[in-house]
Amino acid sequence: MRLLAILLLGVSAFSQAPKKLTPAKWALEFTPSEAKPGGTAIAKLTATIEEPWHMYSPTTPPGGPMITKIVLADTAVAESLEIYRPKPVRKLDPNFGIEAETYDKEAVFFLKLKLKGDAPAMPAEVQVNMRYQVCTEKECLPQRANAKATLRLSATAAETTFTVPEGYALVPAAAAKPAAAAVPVAAPEKKQESLLGFAAVAFGLGLAAVFTPCVFPMIPFTVSAFIRNRSVLQAAVYAGGIVLFFTSLGLLVTALVGPFGVVQLGSNPWVNGVIAVVFLAFSFSLLGAFEITLPSSLLTKMDQASQSRGGIAGALLMGLTFALTSFACVGPFMGSLLAASVQGDKLQPAIGMAAFSSGLASPFFFLALFPSTLSKMPRSGGWLPRVKTVLGFVLLAVSLKYVSNVDVVLQWNLLTRERFLAAWVVLFSLPGLYLLGFLRMEGVKPEEQVGSARAAMGALFLVFAVSLIPGMFGGKLGDLDAYVPLASESSLGAQSGGGEKQAWMKNQYKEALARAKAENKLLLVNFTGYACTNCHWMKANMFPRPAVAAELKNHVLLELYTDGTDTESEKNQELQNAKFATIAIPYYVLIDGEEKVVAAFPGLTKDTAEFVAFLQKRG
Repeated sequence: MRLLAILLLGVSAFSQAPKKLTPAKWALEFTPSEAKPGGTAIAKLTATIEEPWHMYSPTTPPGGPMITKIVLADTAVAESLEIYRPKPVRKLDPNFGIEAETYDKEAVFFLKLKLKGDAPAMPAEVQVNMRYQVCTEKECLPQRANAKATLRLSATAAETTFTVPEGYALVPAAAAKPAAAAVPVAAPEKKQESLLGFAAVAFGLGLAAVFTPCVFPMIPFTVSAFIRNRSVLQAAVYAGGIVLFFTSLGLLVTALVGPFGVVQLGSNPWVNGVIAVVFLAFSFSLLGAFEITLPSSLLTKMDQASQSRGGIAGALLMGLTFALTSFACVGPFMGSLLAASVQGDKLQPAIGMAAFSSGLASPFFFLALFPSTLSKMPRSGGWLPRVKTVLGFVLLAVSLKYVSNVDVVLQWNLLTRERFLAAWVVLFSLPGLYLLGFLRMEGVKPEEQVGSARAAMGALFLVFAVSLIPGMFGGKLGDLDAYVPLASESSLGAQSGGGEKQAWMKNQYKEALARAKAENKLLLVNFTGYACTNCHWMKANMFPRPAVAAELKNHVLLELYTDGTDTESEKNQELQNAKFATIAIPYYVLIDGEEKVVAAFPGLTKDTAEFVAFLQKRG
């Protein structure tokens, strides 16, 4: 199921912490308000912090939260800035596991500006820019802000002196420099676990790719060469060449996509359309319609170079040549991983390709270390074309997921849930019938007897295909509901809480807010997406649960779609970004009739009690 989920590659937006628009308010005031050019000006910068949020001192030790950084904006009147911070509270921060310096409720900074001697004697507006992070005990939010004040410059102004208040300390100059872009650190363990899980699945796909017609027959020939030369080092370099090639592709994707905007990539109709076409091409190639190959001249030159160099350099070039020649078979695996990785963490393309290529290269190195194992491996035969054909059918089914993403985002409503599942029933039945000998294609001979392993695999495909049929009539499909189009509203209503339909308003924020105020209920805003797999899972599996459905009745329900191509989606995304500084979906918010945020819940959960506890929160 995990392997199928990676191949399906639905949009799985990573959770971000609940966020409020401006947990800290900033005000700047010069004391005194008049200063002499070439002299000193003192300003008081006050941060008023809403409960239960706290902010971090500019001198918080490194390795934890994003500290408060205050910088002077470009100005014609001041040439330097000194910052004096108040005494913070030093305590263990549960978000980062270190002792951090924090401010609650209010923090007053004093700014000492050295004025330019040639500054014009006239009122001047001075601005300071802040980069900081506010957190509660469970969640964090990076912020930007600025504050302005007018300073009157006069040649007759008195000299300004400044005495450092008790408990205050000068912020080192290094800490006052502009901060690099930061990301909220709400759950680093979960993020690390997600990357490790992705790498493990990628490694497994690399091992699976070994059993394809372009790779498996190369193993005895290649390993025998290393055994003859008695060079384990050459085998390691050969494997390194394979890893180098695929990891470079991952790094290239990282450079092209960048760390931002990946949420929108997953639902972008152009991106999904291109992926669908690529997968269709791979699937028809594997089914024998045509062959995808790289230019023979390139492969010939690489092969000649690897043979002429010899030694370590030759082994490295052999690995690179193998990576290129195996592209026709490993391309579907590689394309799946790259498409999945651009919808996740910025490191995933490189990590995924490194893990995938390690799995692909590991048999060559392992067999060079233990050459006696080579004789125990299954011989190349009719099973290799069968793997190729079955993979072609699976990729054909996967390509429909991307076609479906285009359909739902553009709201064509052509590939409905019923049509999608009908196509999947057929496409997953075909490899089952093929393996059992009822469908004559390459790799199956009429007189060949069906073995037990082949029969079992064919039966599994048919069982999976048949299990999809209830979904065509409104039945639940469990985790698969995240990857197929949602059921119609009438079907969803029949599944939820005793058959009662959940009345969700759609893209009507002001109207829903007015209704919540009139009915004295909280408004549950569901920031969701047409192509969002986690959103689909929550709607199909979490919302209909009796305990959740009972709580939903006590709220006004609103869906705001953010990944469409229409103006409503753009407005909804702007609203989410402005109020909560995130565009991650799904994202759930409870708001009262006065538009005050009561609580927020990011991402997917499979814990009913956790989501019910969120719904039960009151202002």
